Amino acid sequence: MKSSSQPLVSIVTPVYNGEKYLAECIESVLAQTYENWDYVIVNNCSSDRSLKIAQDYAKKDSRIRVHNNKEFLTMCENFNHALLQISADSKYCKVLHADDMLFPTCIADMVALNEENPSVGIVGAYVLEGVRVKCDGLPKNISVLSGREIARLSLLNLSPVVGGLYVFGSPTSLLIRSDIIRCRNPFYNEKYLQVMDEEVCYHLLKESDFGFINQVLTYSRVHNESTTSFNEILMRRRFEELMLLIEYGPVYLTGKEYRGRLAQKLDHYYRFLARSAFEAKGKEFWNFHKNGLESLGFQFSWSKVAKRMSKREMARKLFSWMMHPQIPVSRVLGSLNKREGKTT
Repeated sequence: MKSSSQPLVSIVTPVYNGEKYLAECIESVLAQTYENWDYVIVNNCSSDRSLKIAQDYAKKDSRIRVHNNKEFLTMCENFNHALLQISADSKYCKVLHADDMLFPTCIADMVALNEENPSVGIVGAYVLEGVRVKCDGLPKNISVLSGREIARLSLLNLSPVVGGLYVFGSPTSLLIRSDIIRCRNPFYNEKYLQVMDEEVCYHLLKESDFGFINQVLTYSRVHNESTTSFNEILMRRRFEELMLLIEYGPVYLTGKEYRGRLAQKLDHYYRFLARSAFEAKGKEFWNFHKNGLESLGFQFSWSKVAKRMSKREMARKLFSWMMHPQIPVSRVLGSLNKREGKTT
């Protein structure tokens, strides 16, 4: 397909202090086999060389432009602000994190699938995350599913064939039609941090279909400075996945499916908390999950935490504590016995 006949794709990279990987990120855009794109790099008041790196590339290629924020924005605010900068003429949008990369045929392959299937609003693909391939994907003979079906299967963690299903990846691994981005402002729901990209998929799939390419088309870097690594201190993702189910389960699932999945999710949540009881989690961790559950209408229960710790696991954890006595196991056990009043 010649550049003159290719629909315009707006690529957008929000960046804050990303000098370490930004040049490699931009080079991956320049290496695309697809030619009809424009690229906006949104600098969020970086204190390193990010702005200069972006400006140097913009001088070399007229398809690249730089937007420099006047004031610092939170991560979610900056993503929403960045999406407001995409071209009004673009048909598709490709978010690219400043520490990620696109493989050369990424945009060409994603656009081709969407052009063949106009009902598709989101196109995903496998992503290389560090050294492992992320996403479960769809069977080879399936490249498009209805939005409501893929959302239902994802909420139930079911594959069209067998096993679990996870196809949304990250913003870097998705191509989204620009018209549906323009219809939602702010695009990312700011009450979510860890799963904001998944939440927006569930929202959009109410009105559009989902396409998936069975190839690895993007690379996501894993490193200690990432936002994900920081927020995992609170294990926030566990809580936000429960939020997602409560918000979108009634939209995509039958009443029976929703009740069953909610009971399963709550059981998994308490099993996670039980595993955390002997891991020296601090007050901030426990307050976060206690207040979070109560905000969703569930009373936090220490007895439920205790009940989900098997005798075998209890013995293993106690042995681990004996080897590492700095873990305040007595305080945890005291909490399990004393903090709980009447619970079911």
